[in-house]
Amino acid sequence: MKLLLATATLTAGVLSATVSDSFAQGRPRVGIKGGLNASSLFYNTDGASNKKERIGFHAGLFAQIPAGEFFAIQPELLYMTKGASADYNVLGFNGNGSFNLNYIELPVLATFKLGQAVELQAGPYVGYLLNSNLSSSGDLGTGSTAINRDNFNKIDYGLAGGINVYFGKAFVGARYEQGLRNIANSGAANTLLGNAKNGVGLISVGFSLN
Repeated sequence: MKLLLATATLTAGVLSATVSDSFAQGRPRVGIKGGLNASSLFYNTDGASNKKERIGFHAGLFAQIPAGEFFAIQPELLYMTKGASADYNVLGFNGNGSFNLNYIELPVLATFKLGQAVELQAGPYVGYLLNSNLSSSGDLGTGSTAINRDNFNKIDYGLAGGINVYFGKAFVGARYEQGLRNIANSGAANTLLGNAKNGVGLISVGFSLN
């Protein structure tokens, strides 16, 4: 929680300080965004190829700070769902189970502008694990069970890249994020997940507030 508050405070400071400073270089963008996630688990081995995507969402704030005519830095503060999903068939009973990891995330993206409407983005992200659970639905029942966060690395980090297309103040975007740190750190989670890392594709819509 201390890290979460520090991250939010740092981001708020970046948004307020750099936005005022960047007016001299160009018009900054500050806005909101959200959309759908399709997340799965990436393994360095072939030991767990039978996996499906978890469909979730992301939502949050962004600022785009100009550093020239064709380049900007874009920090974001997002709520992000990750994890994986799988169908089951046990003794004729069918259903679906999901492994859910939910983060607060801070990407910082280099933004390369291709004209007035299209931009390419790439950069690192760091995330803080808020909670984890297993959920299921199907013939064996529907419910959710919390998992102790101590079984997982609370800090996740990785690389992100994508594209945005603006229509006036609104935009649509697509991005992929690849985690570089193992999800599990101890106990049964480490036995089950091994070297699994987060991987998630995002489809976003957003709106610039200025």
